[in-house]
Amino acid sequence: MYHRSIRPKKSLGQHFLKDLSVATRIANALPADSALPVLEIGPGQGVLTQFLLERPQNLTVVELDRDSVAYLSTHFPALQGKIIEADFLKLDLGSIFSGQFMVIGNYPYNISSQIFFKVLEYKDKIPVCAGMVQKEVAERLASAPGRKAYGIISVLLQAWYDIEYLFTVEPDVFDPPPKVRSAVIRLTRNSRTALDCDESLFRAVVKTAFNQRRKTMRNSLKSLLEDRRELAAEPIFNKRPEQLSVEDFIGLTKMISGK
Repeated sequence: MYHRSIRPKKSLGQHFLKDLSVATRIANALPADSALPVLEIGPGQGVLTQFLLERPQNLTVVELDRDSVAYLSTHFPALQGKIIEADFLKLDLGSIFSGQFMVIGNYPYNISSQIFFKVLEYKDKIPVCAGMVQKEVAERLASAPGRKAYGIISVLLQAWYDIEYLFTVEPDVFDPPPKVRSAVIRLTRNSRTALDCDESLFRAVVKTAFNQRRKTMRNSLKSLLEDRRELAAEPIFNKRPEQLSVEDFIGLTKMISGK
């Protein structure tokens, strides 16, 4: 159940979920047949946590808010020894999980993109990540090339994960209601084991291109083509970044590096 015993803190981007049916659907975004342990980010008062505890997976939660930690400790005895009071973005996840694990949460809107970039750092340890974010962020993550929402985070995450936009969530299921709609997404690790190009250059190409997304690749990537100016005549440089797929960006990176 949801009890308003803790006042949501604006500084932490807290919007407590109060609709149990939505919480159930979020929990069900994780595969039920997986034996991998689960890490919940930002459990708050445990509205999602209670349904995760009903599942067979071993659950650990990470919560920055001291009031929420105290509440969870009191009301969820099953979490004894499984509550980490810390900032998820600063955690060494490899020291917590020796093998693979899944990630889920009703993610704080103010750090949701940073959470996914953190997941990307541990892509070989996190085969599934699901949760609720601002609808606009979910659309960016799941967007296909050619759409306005398609951008840096779309390409960098889709290089390693298949991303599904599962369902939309209205503001009235939260306390306090956010000013935007939300959505639940699921990231599932794809079969890619390597990018077949220089990964750091790949990230630089993607970020440089989208930082000037209205320009053609020829103009936005000038700084990366200083030593390979002859490449600018290639047809791909007539396109804008949102027109390029992950595979296009990989091919472009190989072209620029000469490898």
